[in-house]
Amino acid sequence: MNINFFKTLLWIFLTLGAAGYAKAPEISSKDVRNKIEELLKSHAFYKKFTPELIERTLQNFVEELDPSKCYFLENEIEEWAHPAETLLQSILTSFNKGDYTAFYQIYSQLDAAVARRARLDAKMANHVLPKNVKSDEFKDISYAQTEDELFDRLLRIKAMQVEAALRFNEESSDLFLQRIEKRRLNHESELLHVDAQEKNRTILSYVLKSAAAALDSHTNYFTPSEANQFMIQVQQRLFGIGAQLRDTMDGFGVVRILEGSPASQSKLKINDRIIAVNGEPIVGMDIVEAVDLIRGEKGSGVRLTVLRETGVGEEKDVEKHEIDLVRGEVVLEESRLETSLEPFGDGVIAHLKLFSFYQDPKYSSGSDLRKALEAIKKNHKLQGVMLDLRSNAGGLLPQAVAVTGLFINKGIVVSIKDSSGKLQHLREIDGRPVWDGPLTVLVNRASASAAEIVAQTLQDYGRAIVIGDNHTFGKGSFQTFTLDPTSNPKVNPQGEYKVTRGRYYTVSGKSPQLIGVQSDIVVPGILSSLDIGEEFAKYPLENDSIEPHFEDDLSDISALHRLQLGPMYRYNLQTIITTWTSYLEILRSNSGMRLEANKNYQNFLAELEKKNFDSDPIDLFGQSDLQLTEAFNILKDLIFLHRENGNFREAS
Repeated sequence: MNINFFKTLLWIFLTLGAAGYAKAPEISSKDVRNKIEELLKSHAFYKKFTPELIERTLQNFVEELDPSKCYFLENEIEEWAHPAETLLQSILTSFNKGDYTAFYQIYSQLDAAVARRARLDAKMANHVLPKNVKSDEFKDISYAQTEDELFDRLLRIKAMQVEAALRFNEESSDLFLQRIEKRRLNHESELLHVDAQEKNRTILSYVLKSAAAALDSHTNYFTPSEANQFMIQVQQRLFGIGAQLRDTMDGFGVVRILEGSPASQSKLKINDRIIAVNGEPIVGMDIVEAVDLIRGEKGSGVRLTVLRETGVGEEKDVEKHEIDLVRGEVVLEESRLETSLEPFGDGVIAHLKLFSFYQDPKYSSGSDLRKALEAIKKNHKLQGVMLDLRSNAGGLLPQAVAVTGLFINKGIVVSIKDSSGKLQHLREIDGRPVWDGPLTVLVNRASASAAEIVAQTLQDYGRAIVIGDNHTFGKGSFQTFTLDPTSNPKVNPQGEYKVTRGRYYTVSGKSPQLIGVQSDIVVPGILSSLDIGEEFAKYPLENDSIEPHFEDDLSDISALHRLQLGPMYRYNLQTIITTWTSYLEILRSNSGMRLEANKNYQNFLAELEKKNFDSDPIDLFGQSDLQLTEAFNILKDLIFLHRENGNFREAS
C-alpha cells in the first residue's frame, strides 16, 4: 500500500494566523455541511460531531478571526470560548442541520473590535514605547480582560516592531512601520468585506476550517489559494530554503532547519528572527506574502535580514546579519543518505545518516542503504552499524518497510488501521538481512512517522538498541489529501481538505502516536528540551494499541495469496531476540558514568535547561555532536561485550 506521508510541517513556513488575502472559496452552507460529512466519513476516529468538537470549533473560529488576540476582549468571546452545556447542545443541533448562526453572531462583533483597534492605534502615537519587550511574552497569551490591558499589549507589540524597524535601517524605519500599518488595514478590510456574498463565503470558509481542525491536529480544510500553496509544497518539496518559521509579531523566528537544505548550508541559525527578504521588510506581513518573497526558482539567490540575540543576562545583545542563500533542493540527492566510517579494532563502525524515506525512479532509501552496507562489507570488516534517524521527519511508508527489512528476517513491520477499523499488515518478505550484527538506532524529538516505525519495529524484535532523546516526535497517524500531488489536477473552487485516515502500529501492537518511541538508553541532544512533538499539538489523537503480531497468520490477505505466500513466507520468520538487549543494564551504566564525568557534556546539559542555545553546538561546546559521540561509545561497548561473551562473528 503506497501511502505518502504528506508533510504537515511545510519546509518554508508554519502558519499561525488567519487565512490570507485571497478570494473566498465558492461555498454555500450546503457545501460546508457536505464537506464536513465527507471528513467524518473518512476520519480515523470521529464519525459525528459531539459537544466537545463543537466547543473546539467555536474556539478555532474565534482564533481564525483574531489569532494574535489583538482585537477581542475576553468578555466579548467568553460565551463562545467557554460555552455552557445548553448552548453547546443548541449549537450542535443547528450545526448538524447546516445552520451556522452562532458563527455569524461571533463574526458580527468584528466591526466594533476593529473600530476599537483603530482608536487604540491612534492613541499610541502620544505614548512612550516600553523598552526590552521580548516576543516570548506573547507565546501563550490569553485575551485581554480590559481595554487598558489590550492597549498595553498593542503598545508592547509596537515597541517590538519599532525596534525591528530601527535595526533594519534607521533611516527607513518610518516607511517600515507604514508598511506594517498598511498590511493591518488590508487584513481588516479582507476580514470585514463590503461585498455581502464575499463576506458570507469568508465566514463559511472559517467555519469549515475551524470544524476540520477540531477533529485532530493534522486534519485541515484549505481554501483554493491555500490548497495551491500546499500542492506547491508537496510537489516541489525539494525546493526552497529548508527553514521552518513561526510568526513572532516582530518578524519570523527560525524554529527548525532541515539538514541538507540550503538553510543548513548557510549561516542561518535556530532562533534567528527574519525581518526582511531581499530588502523588503516582512514584519507584520501575512504569512502567505512572506512565503512568496522567500520562495523562488531553483538556483536563484535570496538575501535574508535577520536579528540574532547574543550573550546572556545583562550582556545580551542583538546583532543584525545579512544572509545570502541559493534556493535549491531541500533534500539534496547527495544528502539523502550520508555514510561515514569510524575505525574500531581491526574493522570499522558504519554511521548511516538517513535524512528521509524517499523514492524516485532512480533512488530509494532502502536500495541506497543496501548498496552502502554491501560496499562497506566488501571493503572493510564491519563491526557494527549505527542508523542515524535524528530529525528524519518521515516519508514513504513502503520505504520504512524496506529499510527495516535490511536488518531483520521475514515478518510484519507495520500495521495500518483505517477509518473502517480494517487492519492491514506491511511485511518484509525477502528474508535476507544485509546486516544481522550489532545495531543501534539514534533518534531525537524530531524523528517522526516513518522514522518512528523503523526505530520501534527494530526495538520490538530486539534487533536494535534505540539511543537518543527520551522519546521521538510521536506521530503515529497518516493522512490523505483530496488532490493527487502527482497528477496536478485543478484545485476545486470550493477548496480541498487533508484528513487523518488512521494510525500506524508496529509488530508489538504499539503505536508511537502521541508518546513516540522510547529510547532504550537516553542521551539528550540539542532538541531534547524543546517543546517539539505531537504532545504539543492542539488536538492530537490519543494513543492506543492493537494485539501483537509476531505470529503472522496472514489473515489480512486473500485465501489464494495466503496459500501462495504461506509456506515460503513462514520459513525463517523474525523472532524476538535478546542477543543485544541482554547488555542494556551495563550499557546504561557505562554511558551514565561517562556522561557524568564529561564536564563538556554537563555544561551542554546545563545550557539545555536554560533553553539558551542555537543550532550549532560547535560554538557552545567545542564538539561537533556530543550526542553522536556518546552513541558511538555505546555501540563500541556493545560490540566489545558481545565479543567478550564469545558471540562475535562478522555478520552476513
